[in-house]
Amino acid sequence: MFKTKSLIAAALVCVAPLFAHADKLADIKSKGVVRIATTIDAPPWGFTDSAGKPTGLDVELAENVAKRLGVKLELQQVTGANRIPYLLSNKVDVVIASLGSSPERAKLVSFSKPYAAVFLGVYGGKGVPKFSKVADLAGQTIAVPKGSTPDLSLTEMAPSAKLIRFEDTASVISAFLSGQAPMFAENNFIAQKVAEDNPAKGIEMKSLIRISPAFMAVQPGETALLAEMNKIIDAKVADGSLAALRLKWFKDEQKELK
Repeated sequence: MFKTKSLIAAALVCVAPLFAHADKLADIKSKGVVRIATTIDAPPWGFTDSAGKPTGLDVELAENVAKRLGVKLELQQVTGANRIPYLLSNKVDVVIASLGSSPERAKLVSFSKPYAAVFLGVYGGKGVPKFSKVADLAGQTIAVPKGSTPDLSLTEMAPSAKLIRFEDTASVISAFLSGQAPMFAENNFIAQKVAEDNPAKGIEMKSLIRISPAFMAVQPGETALLAEMNKIIDAKVADGSLAALRLKWFKDEQKELK
């Protein structure tokens, strides 16, 4: 009898993790803090202002999320490459870092509804030709942020392109401006800022990759937290504050999100 009870107890210990599932939303409200990952090297999504304070569309959206949850915000700076690892290793609760979706990423995280959309493209300066199709970039050298949506997209769509991968967007732009790479891949608003800051370069889009919506992300299975993020996005769409946020940081009106 004792042996039977021991076996049952051991079995319950083994299967307990399969049934135990923490409610991240409840944890956030209990602790009074939400940890949100964002980049601060990719204006206008996220960057530091003249006073050294993080700001930008993603940063302000993170502040809005914390306010609507009624908790304090703990911002965690991430790069394109470590956004998802930070989430999966439980260093953050939510990712709001200009994160695009892909089939591979969808296997790892749960995406919210989109909150913004941009154009992904390959950009270059004077003397660099335009390419009508992404596949025509075969053999071309392009700087990309490692693990970013442009990196993943070009790897799939132009497998013969020579991608130079850097840890963050700032390093990508530095490599392009120094002549280490004749082109770089990013979204149109980051490229626009680089072009404005370096008018002599004559920077323009050389090839359109695709339209890329940006999503919040949470750990798989966190249905309550995901539902709350979607409620926040819906509320900001309904009251016009999401459109106002877009206009403030991107200086344009958001078209239909898909």
